[in-house]
Amino acid sequence: MIDHVGFEVADLERSARFYDAVFFSLGVRRQFQSAGAVAWGDNAPAFWIVQRGRPPQPGYGHVALTATSRPAVDAAHRAGLQNGGTDDGAPGPRPNYGPRYYAGYLADPDGLRVEIVTGNR
Repeated sequence: MIDHVGFEVADLERSARFYDAVFFSLGVRRQFQSAGAVAWGDNAPAFWIVQRGRPPQPGYGHVALTATSRPAVDAAHRAGLQNGGTDDGAPGPRPNYGPRYYAGYLADPDGLRVEIVTGNR
């Protein structure tokens, strides 16, 4: 259904370091890089960040990234914190979303809410 998702960022290099760390923890690697954009994916670029000279708007939405396990959620959350992100909800069970739902939340360097989740399917 979704071909790709893209977010505008204020500082491409800073945000790329954050997403490199988070995606590395989830087993996803860069698929594309240029002077104005970076993208990650499993087989093709699916998650893009771009720098266009306009400031992003913090808190305008969120993206949920799939993890394979609870330890993977924990590792990605920790990697994000170590690379410019801020905590927006420590990893843990979220029974209000389902009996196996386990997630951690970060704010990326521009304030976008990033959820790392397992057990939602």
